Amino acid sequence: MNPNSHLLFTQRICIALLVAISFSANAQVNSGLPTIQLKAGMYAIQAEVADNPNLREVGLMNRTSLPSNSGMLFIFEQKAGNCFWMKNTKLPLSIAFIADDGRIVNIEEMQADTTNNHCPKAPIRYALEMNKGWFSDRVIVPGNVIQGLPKR
Repeated sequence: MNPNSHLLFTQRICIALLVAISFSANAQVNSGLPTIQLKAGMYAIQAEVADNPNLREVGLMNRTSLPSNSGMLFIFEQKAGNCFWMKNTKLPLSIAFIADDGRIVNIEEMQADTTNNHCPKAPIRYALEMNKGWFSDRVIVPGNVIQGLPKR
């Protein structure tokens, strides 16, 4: 094998590996759920939407990864004290409970695969789950606004 054909072979292998990695990364993100672009301060969020009882019940269960600026937005028909737990959820998550006007009511840190209840401090219509620590790492706190929420 001459040096040029060895280099070409190596380049093709690298391209094939990059394509395979890209497909496997997208497999975790592409759940088939609709997504919405949200904003928290200067941070863009790509959120999958769980807006009916079946989607809300499954949520992020059985996922093994979640891209850093991706999450799941839970939308409820009525404002209520909707609590969450982490049964069959493999990732530790942070959840922001959000009022109708987009203001974060409270944020809870949730351990993977537990059945502890995590509840809002006031009735809410929205909840946003992100990787654990996402909000605190960006100094996003109760009172901050999540922009781009669908109007109900």
